[in-house]
Amino acid sequence: MKSFITALQFLTRIHICTQRDLTAEDFGRSTKFFPLVGVILGTIYMLAAWGLIAVFGWANLVTTLLIILPVLLTGGLMLDGFMDTVDGVFSGRERERVLEIMKDSRVGSFGVIALACLLLINWTALRDVKLMLIMTALFVMPIIGRMAMVMAIACFPYARKEGMGKIFADMADKKTLLLAIAVTLAFVVPWGQAAVAALVMGLSFAWLVGRWLTSQLGGLTGDTYGAIETLTETVVLLVFWVTSWIPGGLHIFWR
Repeated sequence: MKSFITALQFLTRIHICTQRDLTAEDFGRSTKFFPLVGVILGTIYMLAAWGLIAVFGWANLVTTLLIILPVLLTGGLMLDGFMDTVDGVFSGRERERVLEIMKDSRVGSFGVIALACLLLINWTALRDVKLMLIMTALFVMPIIGRMAMVMAIACFPYARKEGMGKIFADMADKKTLLLAIAVTLAFVVPWGQAAVAALVMGLSFAWLVGRWLTSQLGGLTGDTYGAIETLTETVVLLVFWVTSWIPGGLHIFWR
């Protein structure tokens, strides 16, 4: 329970209790519960969507609020990593300089522009998902995203000698990965073939991004974990968007 609460309070702004004297091992052991945190977030997103749609219908305002809600609940933690990663990786500098740029607390214009573009893509994809798939998309999106992060932590080396992300990387073993996979499958697969397709595409994308970033940086960092999680959620939304609009997509992917 302590590890789960640590994961929940680290990845979100949901406060359960004050945890004192947390060690690096406490944070490391919480990694296996990241997808379960996604379950909590997905449930909140789904309930919020249900309530908003019941009042306003499937309107632009509702889409906007549903895009803002994850930012509020997570404090923009993953988005910060995404912006730092974009600033560093696309700076065109040498590896050591890229890592320095990513560590800088200031956000560059490239990161801000990339975030704006990403939010626009998310808004457009979510707005065009068929109404019958909205709840599924919102529920599985944070679960798959955090499973992608666990995969990145467990399967790729850490790029720096020290850092917050290294705490998670050092503690993420096969048991951590298997437990995260089991939780993800248990909560995603029952939602049908569209959810399974989003899981496969999302994790495949995350693996490719992880390999590419590792080739550029010699490993991953805490910022790239956030970037992978953020981009994987976008891929999940795009899969549901495609499912909604390809001819016969709902018949093929929804049950």
